[in-house]
Order: sequence, then C-alpha cells, then structure tokens
Amino acid sequence: MASFAGLSLSIAGKRLATACLAGLVLVSACDRRDKPQPGVAASSQVSAEKPGELLALGSPLPAVTATAHTGETVRMQELKGKPVIVYFYPKDDTPGCTAEAQEIRDLWTELQKAGALVVGVSSDDAASHRAFADKYALPFLLLPDEDQRIAAAFNVPVQNGRARRVSFVFGADGKLSHVFPAVNPRGHGKELLAALQ
Repeated sequence: MASFAGLSLSIAGKRLATACLAGLVLVSACDRRDKPQPGVAASSQVSAEKPGELLALGSPLPAVTATAHTGETVRMQELKGKPVIVYFYPKDDTPGCTAEAQEIRDLWTELQKAGALVVGVSSDDAASHRAFADKYALPFLLLPDEDQRIAAAFNVPVQNGRARRVSFVFGADGKLSHVFPAVNPRGHGKELLAALQ
C-alpha cells in the first residue's frame, strides 16, 4: 500500500513537472514574440531571405489587387514609378494603430513631396476602414484584408486574424528597399519619411 501511494505521488510529481515545463515554454515563446531582442531596435530594418520570412529586400511589389476603403481599385504591381509605403497594422481605431496613422497623416505633406504613395493594410473590413479614415482625416488608402491574402503576399505573420505591425518601403523602381519588421507606432512616421530620403 505504501509503495502504491509512493507510485501515485511519483506520477503526480511527473505530471506537475511536465505542466510547469509546458508553461515555461509558452511564456518563453510569448516573450520572444512580444519583446525586441537585445541589441535589436524596435523598428530595425532587415532583409528577409529565408522561406516563410518577410518579403526580401529587392523583391518587386507583389501582384495584389484589392479595393480600398474609398472604393478605388489598387493594383500594386501598377504602382511602380513612385515610392510606395505599405504598412500592416493590427486593428482600426486602437491606441497604437491610431497613433501610427496620425503620425503618417501629420507628415503627409512631406511624404507627398517625396512622391510617395501610402497604403495601410489590416484585416478590418471596408466599413471599419472608412470610419477610421473619416474619424482621423486619414488622407491615404486603407485596404481590407479580411482573408489575409495581402499579408500572405508580403509574408507578414498573422495571429488571431490580425497582421503583425510591419512596414515595407518600395523605391520608384518597384523594388523593396526597406523593411521594418517590428514597428513601434510612435515615431514610425519619421522612420518611413527618412527611408524615402
């Protein structure tokens, strides 16, 4: 009987240890996802050259066609000839996404002087985008990506139906010149403007 009780405690102990280990792995994964790695700036620019990673530097504008919140059809491959900024954000009218959009709006004159076209992309629908653009007087196009088709074309990770905050800058030649893989929404407008200069 004593040995049976000891066996039960041993099994229970192993289960507890396994559960604790699983919890540590989950916390570690969350930390890696949500926190910038040491020595890596929150909005550092990178080249993604491995399969499954973000669109690689030098890549052409993806062959994506979508209808913007204004009803305008956007064919990305036809945007060649001007610098193009495509920025992915998680959700309309949330604090970080609003701050990011307002900074881009406030730099609109400078962005236009640089000849840039700006396109924002999230999984919100067209009605949500219209309300967001109207509320904050956003002068650029917002593309609905409800099926994450645009995110897939840029290899942008999606979690719980929401794209990660990532920005891409294409030169007038239609080739990708800058990638911002982990955007801090505050101050990002200036980073995008600097990438055009």
